[in-house]
Amino acid sequence: MALTASLAHNAFLKFPTSFHGEASLSSSSFMGSPLTLSRSSTLPASSIPRNQSLSRKQFMVFARKITGLEEAMNIRRERELQVVTKVKKRPPLRRGRVSPRLPVPDHIPRPPYVGSNILPEIASEHQIHDSEGIAKMRAACELAARVLNFAGTLVRPSVTTNEIDKAVHQMIIDAGAYPSPLGYGGFPKSVCTSVNECMCHGIPDSRQLQNGDIINIDVTVYLDGYHGDTSKTFCCGEVSDKLKTLVKVSEECLEKGIAACKDGALFRKIGKRISEHAEKYGYGVVERFVGHGVGTVFHSEPIILHHRNDKSGCMVEGQTFTIEPILSMGSIDSVTWPDNWTTVTADGSPAAQFEHTILITRTGAEILTTC
Repeated sequence: MALTASLAHNAFLKFPTSFHGEASLSSSSFMGSPLTLSRSSTLPASSIPRNQSLSRKQFMVFARKITGLEEAMNIRRERELQVVTKVKKRPPLRRGRVSPRLPVPDHIPRPPYVGSNILPEIASEHQIHDSEGIAKMRAACELAARVLNFAGTLVRPSVTTNEIDKAVHQMIIDAGAYPSPLGYGGFPKSVCTSVNECMCHGIPDSRQLQNGDIINIDVTVYLDGYHGDTSKTFCCGEVSDKLKTLVKVSEECLEKGIAACKDGALFRKIGKRISEHAEKYGYGVVERFVGHGVGTVFHSEPIILHHRNDKSGCMVEGQTFTIEPILSMGSIDSVTWPDNWTTVTADGSPAAQFEHTILITRTGAEILTTC
C-alpha cells in the first residue's frame, strides 16, 4: 500500500481539465457528382492533331443537381473507402456505492492502529530483522501473494470490486490473518482496487469491471505480528495493446528497481533504474506515492522514491521494504477524491502499478511476496 511522498493525503477534489471524447469524421457540407464530359465527335483523342483546336460544339458538359439521398450515399461510399480505426474512449471513473466494512473474528489479532480513524505517523526506524523475524515476514508475505493471485482470478467483466474485496477478506481471515488496510486511517475496506486512471488507494464499491479495464489490486495481510504487502495490475477481458504495454512495462520497472538492491546499495539507484526504463516508452513515473519500510509496522522508513532523486542512505542486510512504482501514460499529477483516498491521474490517463516486499541480502534482494 503506497504512501504519499508528502506523507499526507490530499483531501480536496479537483476535476481534470480534459474530457474524454470520441474523434469524429468531418466531411464537406456539399457533395456533387463528377462532371461528365461528352465529345460530339466519335474520333479518338489520339487522332486529333496537336495544333488543331477543338470547337466549343465538340464538347458538352452535363451537370445535374443531386438529391439528399444520393449525397448521403456518396458520403457513405467515401467513408467505406477510408480505413478508419475508431477507438472508443473510456468514460471517466465514477464512484459506486460503498458497502459497510466487513467484520473480523475477535480471535484474530489486530494491528495497533485499528479502532482509530487517525492516519498513523510514519515510523522513523528502519525495520531490520533477525532470523525469527525474517521467518515471520516470509509467512506473512507468502500469504499476501497467495491472496493476490486468488484475487486476480476474479477479475472479469461484470464483477464488482466490492465482490473482490469480500472474497479477499474471507480468504485472509480464514488464514487467521487481519486485512491490514481495514481501518488504517479510516480506510473502509480490506483491499485497494484501483481501476484505469486510478493511481492507487481505490475503495472497492458497486462498480462493475468493464471489458478492457485494467485494475490494480493491493493486498496487505497482518499475520503473527508482521505485515506482508504486494500488488499487481490485472487486465479485464480484451485489453488494448497500448494498455497491455503499460502494464508490462510497469512490471518490468519493478523488476529493474529490485535488481538494484543489495546490502550497501544506495536507495536512489532504485528510482534511477525505474525512470530509465519507463522513459524508453514515454511513460511518466508518479512522484507523489512511494515505497516504504514494512514489517511489524505497516509503514516506516526508509521512504523509497521511484523517480530520479538524490536521496541519501544505503540498504542494510536483513532490512525489509516495498518497491511499488506507478506509471502513467500521461500526466503524473494527481487528484484525490473527497473520500481522501481514491487518487486518479489529473488528465484521466491510465496508470498501472506493481509492488513487492523485499528482503535485503548480502548479494541482492529476496522477493518475499511470492508463492
